[in-house]
Amino acid sequence: MKYHNDEERRQWQDADTVLDAVGVGPGQVVADVGAGDGYFTLPFARRVGPQGIVYAADPSVERLNRLHELAEEEGLENIRIRALTAEEGAVCEGCADLVFYGICLHDFADQGAALRNAMTALKPGGRLANLDWKKEETLLNGERLGPPVEIRFSEEEAAGMIREAGFTIESVAPSGTYHYLILARRP
Repeated sequence: MKYHNDEERRQWQDADTVLDAVGVGPGQVVADVGAGDGYFTLPFARRVGPQGIVYAADPSVERLNRLHELAEEEGLENIRIRALTAEEGAVCEGCADLVFYGICLHDFADQGAALRNAMTALKPGGRLANLDWKKEETLLNGERLGPPVEIRFSEEEAAGMIREAGFTIESVAPSGTYHYLILARRP
């Protein structure tokens, strides 16, 4: 999949609108799993403020290094970077108010293991937010956006996996033109 720069990505996905829908506030702890170079991590860090923490987990050291540079440029000191896959382990144990998957559930080699690790990271009553591509062809100016349709999950498939992992689904809703957002809670 082609990675777009932030300016291109803003044409089809606004991070602040997504964060508004997720509902994160000052002092909270967020685990951004599949963080990449921080398209959502940086806005999360601004929202939770200096009393909050954002764990940014991604297997790409190169992309995490870019995130570190961007955070330093902005003076954000509340980001904890972890080079690991969603399947390898939780970023913390029982510390997170929110685990966020930003268009990456379809990329995980083992969605069940990733969701179990999200459950481990969350505080009781904590929330999971899964933002992902709709299971349909997505084009912008004639160019395909996102991964191939065959590897995407429909809203029903993703909600089923999340429910099967022990979460309670709170909502499933469109998020912009190309995505959906599932919000779920840990018991």
